[in-house]
Amino acid sequence: MPYCPECGGDLYYDSRLKRYACKSCGLSLSYRELVELRNKNRPESEDDREQKKKRHNEYLKWWFSKK
Repeated sequence: MPYCPECGGDLYYDSRLKRYACKSCGLSLSYRELVELRNKNRPESEDDREQKKKRHNEYLKWWFSKK
């Protein structure tokens, strides 16, 4: 069963609408939209993952310093 790219919940296929819908958050996607969103969210290499983690940690550091 496919999973939701937004929340990780289960997706089910509505054959009447020809779309996938998330049981948790209600996101509705066509097959093409689902593939594009997954490809967009997928890190391309180990360096990309490290850079994303570094940006996230820098953001958290900034966020908590303002409180």
